Amino acid sequence: MGASGGKFRHMPERTVQLVLHYDGAGFAGWQRQPERRTVQGVLEDALARLCTRPVAALGSGRTDAGVHARGQAVGVRVPEKWAPRELRRALNAVLPDDVWVAAAYEMAPEFHARYSATSRRYSYYIGTDDGAWSPFRRRWEWPVREPIERAVLEASAAALVGEHCFRAFAVQGTAPAHDDHRCIVHEAAWRDRAGGLVFEIEANRFLHHMVRFLVGTMIEAAVGRRDAASVATLLGAADNRDTSPPAPAHALFLDAVRYPRDLYRTPE
Repeated sequence: MGASGGKFRHMPERTVQLVLHYDGAGFAGWQRQPERRTVQGVLEDALARLCTRPVAALGSGRTDAGVHARGQAVGVRVPEKWAPRELRRALNAVLPDDVWVAAAYEMAPEFHARYSATSRRYSYYIGTDDGAWSPFRRRWEWPVREPIERAVLEASAAALVGEHCFRAFAVQGTAPAHDDHRCIVHEAAWRDRAGGLVFEIEANRFLHHMVRFLVGTMIEAAVGRRDAASVATLLGAADNRDTSPPAPAHALFLDAVRYPRDLYRTPE
């Protein structure tokens, strides 16, 4: 992470990781955009207010419009006077109600929120009971009316574990031409929860819309709208033309970002 501005480079700085929770419904995604409300924009405005100068907030990755987080990691460099605990308290006093700093850690100067990450973890929520259509749940779940074949979901998730090419489960043209679209999935599983299911996945990297494409394809297979082995068949495909549409953004959560322990100057 570079310094926030040339004339401030001589000032002693502290590298801090912020762990954010946010409700994505009110944002046009993570990345700052002109005249649109974004998480990065709101956070950088709050940091500038506290530090009386611009402060860049570098996220571990970009979440799309409507996607939520309860573990988005953000790297900032702030004046040395801002210890992590005091910075967290001050930010939470000025941030809007749909963003909350859950934790703050002092990090080694070489910490990079995106490139230092060893893995990221997401979850996706499916509602299967009648109550899933309540306005109090539909904001964070995808209600599915059709009966779901659980065995199909479990087999699909199991096929994802390991290193594979996920070109079929990514938006075309969003990765560099030389990118091989290979990801290492450490864990992928469907779990029961009250009123439905949750899909949990952790990998070393994720492609654009990857989790949503996976969930959309798995659900269509599990309700009988496509072949039960679709996910396994599509792994390694040259493009996404045979992949189901991505599942809605509003039921997706970024849960955690992992970093090497030696980057932490204060305990995790």
